[in-house]
Amino acid sequence: MRAGRGGDTPPKDNGAAGASASGSAPTAVDVSELVRLRTHHPEAIAEAAARRPRRPLLDEAGRLMIVAADHPARGALGVGDRKLAMANRADLLERLCLALSRPGVDGVLATADILDDLLLLGALDGKVVMGSMNRGGLQGARFELDDRFTGHRAEDIERLGFDAGKLLLRIDYDDPGSLTTLESTARAIDDMAARGLPLFVEPFISRRTPEGKLGNDLSAEAVTRSIAIASGLGGTSAYTWLKVPVTDNPDDMAEVMATSTLPAVLLGGEVGDDQDGAYEKWRGALQLPTVRGLVVGRSLLYPADGDVTAAVDTAVGLL
Repeated sequence: MRAGRGGDTPPKDNGAAGASASGSAPTAVDVSELVRLRTHHPEAIAEAAARRPRRPLLDEAGRLMIVAADHPARGALGVGDRKLAMANRADLLERLCLALSRPGVDGVLATADILDDLLLLGALDGKVVMGSMNRGGLQGARFELDDRFTGHRAEDIERLGFDAGKLLLRIDYDDPGSLTTLESTARAIDDMAARGLPLFVEPFISRRTPEGKLGNDLSAEAVTRSIAIASGLGGTSAYTWLKVPVTDNPDDMAEVMATSTLPAVLLGGEVGDDQDGAYEKWRGALQLPTVRGLVVGRSLLYPADGDVTAAVDTAVGLL
């Protein structure tokens, strides 16, 4: 593990950051060492952030491949029929480190707890680091759409030398909580823009079933409206990016993405067992002029066949 106190010689790298770029199984994360550092040297996290080598948001090709892992902080631990798939933190870190070791993977999106672990593991050197900002809309909660900003603040992202932020904006016309989230989103856009930091906004039109379960509307009309609303928030859109789903009918994406000139990335979402179908949806949408890359989480970290390396490499190949 490449964690240590500032000024100390870092111990030999024997943590998950040592996952082989050739695609072999990742080295097991040393949880005891992570806990030792968190217990005795909590300052090691800030020190690791301070010495982290950085890179531009986009490479020369102008494309972006980000692995997402901010789901657990919203209580969303399930993948397919595995309700607690993301609950084992060491396993998640090993999967993340393996994904980050693959050629063409630019960086990671996660909450503070996960990014702190990855900093201690040395897995974020030379990577794009995106902090997740609002995680208050807990999955299944009555207040799910009052999505308060309980994660990274703009000042945290700046202080830690991270490269961007991300927020989730779900809008239900029948739920007053969406208005709170809209206003908070606008102020977060302002705060990030004042620091010259990109902010990726993930908008949805959402609705509850008669049983109260929240779902996102991926029709062309709904995604178009969500993009239009998100694009107009804040005092400037200079640093705003969009993080958008592929519509139910992928053929609608060209017209949908014509709604805004903001740069956009595609999100992965739940793909079930049809991984190949998801790849084809992404492949077509990636050809559109405003779409600059992918931000994908569970479908790459927990693919149905269990092969993280193959899933990540295939997604990178789409770019």
